[in-house]
Amino acid sequence: QVQLVESGGGLVQAGGSLRLSCAASGIIFSINIMGWYRQAPGKQRELVARIFPGGTIDYLESVKGRFTISRDNAKDTVYLQMNSLKPEETAVYYCNAVTTLYGSHWGQGTQVTVSS
Repeated sequence: QVQLVESGGGLVQAGGSLRLSCAASGIIFSINIMGWYRQAPGKQRELVARIFPGGTIDYLESVKGRFTISRDNAKDTVYLQMNSLKPEETAVYYCNAVTTLYGSHWGQGTQVTVSS
């Protein structure tokens, strides 16, 4: 199995920045795709960004140019740098890891609150 622990959430004013981190442990050699999702109250969980082993990256259209996902394989950690945050991006942000053998795994989530 894979365990994911997120950190870096918090309260920030509109236009501010936060950096989320997600540290993976366990059967990490099986991890394929790593990504970040978010879920706002009353809304469905949505993909924010994900990074593939070869370096290909997908972003939610609305975060392109403001958010950057990166992966440090030596530390088994994935990051999400979020700049120019907007109040409507207030949500619980979840780390996700897709493994080749053991399916999809989720972190516990970290709250991001953007005040106007």
